[in-house]
Amino acid sequence: MVTDSPDDIILEMRNISKSFGGVQALKNVSFLCHTGSIHALVGENGAGKSTLMKILAGAYHADAGEIVYKGVSYRTLGTRKAINIGIRVIYQELNLIPEMSVAENIFLGHEPRNFLGLIDNRQLHTRSAELLGRLGVELDLSLPVGELTVANQQMVEIAKSLSQDADLLVMDEPSAILAGHELEQLFKIIEALNEQGVTIVYISHRLEEIFQISDTVTVLKDGEVVGTYATEDISRAQLIHMMVGRSMDEVFPEKKHEIGDAVLVAENITTDIVKNPFNLTLHAGEILGVAGMVGSGRTELARALFGADVIRSGRLLLNGRPVNFRNPKRAVDAGIAFVPEDRKTQGLFMGLPIRNNITIVTIDRLARYGIIQRQQEQQHVTDAQRDLSIVMASQTQEVQFLSGGNQQKVVLAKWLETSPSVVILDEPTRGVDVGAKFEIYELMRQLTEQGVAILMISSELPEILGMSDRILVMHEGHIAGEFSREEATEENIIEVATTGTLMENVDAETN
Repeated sequence: MVTDSPDDIILEMRNISKSFGGVQALKNVSFLCHTGSIHALVGENGAGKSTLMKILAGAYHADAGEIVYKGVSYRTLGTRKAINIGIRVIYQELNLIPEMSVAENIFLGHEPRNFLGLIDNRQLHTRSAELLGRLGVELDLSLPVGELTVANQQMVEIAKSLSQDADLLVMDEPSAILAGHELEQLFKIIEALNEQGVTIVYISHRLEEIFQISDTVTVLKDGEVVGTYATEDISRAQLIHMMVGRSMDEVFPEKKHEIGDAVLVAENITTDIVKNPFNLTLHAGEILGVAGMVGSGRTELARALFGADVIRSGRLLLNGRPVNFRNPKRAVDAGIAFVPEDRKTQGLFMGLPIRNNITIVTIDRLARYGIIQRQQEQQHVTDAQRDLSIVMASQTQEVQFLSGGNQQKVVLAKWLETSPSVVILDEPTRGVDVGAKFEIYELMRQLTEQGVAILMISSELPEILGMSDRILVMHEGHIAGEFSREEATEENIIEVATTGTLMENVDAETN
């Protein structure tokens, strides 16, 4: 366990408790950070991580306990007070205004002003450039932030925090939408901030990141602290055991079946977005992984196969027969399902009950003379809850109140209702805790054992390597490489994803 010296403690949260409608979210949680440390906070979805940080940020008020920051005790903090004393939280959903410029976003709400009280644009741009310079980033300060890549938007969010003189920066799942060089850039910036004296609280479900960048790790489970350890003193297996409360090998479920015939074949496909023709073949019982950098065209490839983007040239074969999906409904009717990367905006109706979200695609089958058979519908949801281990209060609970892992299971349950022969999974475990990840992996293996073909897009290389039977690597809108399970390594996938080729191939051609 980590021992604490009171002289270098910047934050101490003592015996924090919080309940919502009778549900105890936090139970006497004590958490502290040392000045200049990178402190990881981990746990399954619903463990209480976000609730604890929202109390620190002033978004929630604790029912009991106190916060001691820089030696000053606070019973509660408001959002403005938290910012004023140097605490900033960067949430997974970035808090930027797309139509406003980079500089305007950085100083939003506390713009530098001249003696007339008007915004001083020269100073605004000068100070914005200085803050981005601290991060080693150069951006067009006049550009609307909505035109930036997600990675650069995140840099603006960090600069925005620094503009408010943050001494303690909480980063909630900052890497969820990043991969490759963008992820490395984030880590370099975290290290640079740390060297400048900024304390970082880092929340992530990606365990490899925890071991790569953090000094200390605190584990929460069911609203209580399991323990705090120096990261170097704990193993991956121990960390997982504390998070999920049971032994679980961090290995991917073993493949136990043979791959079947070709189910879906794409020949020289292009769309209005995918200009470079692509070819792929997906077999029954196979998991075909698609790797590549964010923006490399992975999602666009999937949308073309699902009929979400119109195919302009080439042809698509399903079970040997040409098909033309002019819209997603035709793809669904043909037996293709698509789990999108952004479940909240594209995969779920967040304000509707779980029941409606699960049965919405197949509701016609549950209706007689235009009237939904409620008993039959409820049975379908009960079956899905059992088969996918969905944790929910009731079928009428709004899906927005579920954890990320359970939301993803609802999306999967919806598509499994259609009995698909092809399932496209775009970032299947994004924002999902380690326990739910393993359950999703097991479900994928079960589907392939039943002959279902799976196309899996993922930014997590361990996931790509651990689950895929074959791997395609995309680079700048085209498929730049293909590897068998045996050939694939993290190094050669990254090399093809970033350069578009494998150096050994270049060397062979040169010789």
